[in-house]
Amino acid sequence: MDNNESKRVKVSDKRLINCTTVDVNQLMPLKYNWAWEHYLNGCANHWMPSEVSMAKDIELWKSNTLSKDEKRLIMRNLGFFSTAESIVANNITLAIFKFVTNPEARQYLLRQAFEEAIHTHTFHYIVESLSLDQGEVFNMYNEVNAINEKDAFEMRLTQDILKEDFSTKTFEGAQKFLENLIGFYIIMEGIFFYSGFAMILSFHRQNKMTGIGEQFQYILRDETIHLNFGIDLINGIKEENPELWTPEFQTKMINLIKEAVELEIKYAEDCLPTGILGLTAPMFREYTRYIADRRLERIGLPAQYNAKNPFPWMSETIDLGKEKNFFETRVNEYQSASSLDWN
Repeated sequence: MDNNESKRVKVSDKRLINCTTVDVNQLMPLKYNWAWEHYLNGCANHWMPSEVSMAKDIELWKSNTLSKDEKRLIMRNLGFFSTAESIVANNITLAIFKFVTNPEARQYLLRQAFEEAIHTHTFHYIVESLSLDQGEVFNMYNEVNAINEKDAFEMRLTQDILKEDFSTKTFEGAQKFLENLIGFYIIMEGIFFYSGFAMILSFHRQNKMTGIGEQFQYILRDETIHLNFGIDLINGIKEENPELWTPEFQTKMINLIKEAVELEIKYAEDCLPTGILGLTAPMFREYTRYIADRRLERIGLPAQYNAKNPFPWMSETIDLGKEKNFFETRVNEYQSASSLDWN
């Protein structure tokens, strides 16, 4: 073996965090094929909000046909998502990307960060199209307690990681990083976002605000890959660092998810003070618990609620039980089409 061969990357030397033997720039040969597959799926799903017509939404919004409570639900979701996507993007670029030492995983993180920018762009596009008060929507996270508490919950998980002296090379630091991943991928994108999708897609299902509904379908498709990447990343770190997954840490993560569920229930109660479109706050209490159980199971933790899905129609749109197969079984393949064709 010559000297050059001895310096070549060994797949077995790659690690998701705390890798000291492989240069983070050396993509090939791949070790984590799931990360590269998520990256390719993300690229194939590329879209832009301006591809979706808002003409019907503008007409309906200005017609005074929507009730006060229907408009409240839409505004609350725009208020939450408009800043939540930015919070996720900041966490990716300022926290996660820094401490993930694998190049194929970083490749996907770059794609995800761009998609978060597209999602933020989407809410700007919606607000501008409907001539909404931009300050009201984008500052809602400061003015509506139910939104503020969810955002504060997430930013709390990033606070320590953003400190200059933070490191994943200590046991405590690695656990804190894993907690951050669970907080953002499992809770923010896997619970908080999915509840909002159900609310907005209920309008789309009844042929109301179809432009917003179509854009949420695109976002949902992106977020499903985000969630699956996060789950693979979390489970991969657990496998490579089993000492982190202590019984005490597992209990802490279960309690963290339970806390998030209560925040989401409070948010649903704020969005739905009265029943509309066949939706009520108690139904979202059950739905939030249902999806929380699914997320817990995906990272090897026991279900806590044994809740049932109160929205059977959602299984046609969000296949929670088969998230790995979501794109192959639910949505026709597209590149940058202006409409989404559902089977």
